[in-house]
Amino acid sequence: MKKIVISIVLLNLLAACASQKPQETAATPASSPVAAAPAVAMASSAQTYDDALNDPQSILAKRSVYYPFDVSEVQDADKPVVQAHGAYLSKNPARTVRLEGNCDERGSNEYNLALGQRRADGVKKMLELGGAKSAQLDSVSYGEEKPVGSTHDEASWAKNRRTDINYAK
Repeated sequence: MKKIVISIVLLNLLAACASQKPQETAATPASSPVAAAPAVAMASSAQTYDDALNDPQSILAKRSVYYPFDVSEVQDADKPVVQAHGAYLSKNPARTVRLEGNCDERGSNEYNLALGQRRADGVKKMLELGGAKSAQLDSVSYGEEKPVGSTHDEASWAKNRRTDINYAK
């Protein structure tokens, strides 16, 4: 509720700024609709990303954590991503995520399912340490069943060794 009120106030401020700009430059032909267009465009783009989860430039746009071969611990390079998602979930208790552990094709089905689950559970634990509540998180393993890379080489395998952070709609 508080976030909605703040968003409405910010939107009103942006709209007020957009409508005052042309009045300040009354000496020029700013009263035309063409001159007012840039201010309106800025207001609408600011509204598009009022939720950082939707901003493609935000760290929250990164929704996958990657691993070396046969490893389930979150790597240092991906820790800021997981921590950012934990902080986001802490501030947005109504949001939920499904953590999907994945593996490359090497290893037995049983081993890969267990490894994928360890990967998803490791991210879940980090999210909880970052402030997310356990009820917001669901972890599942797909093992090798949902590959992103389809060739049988290290480049594809590296893409497949991951945990995906999928927010519920």
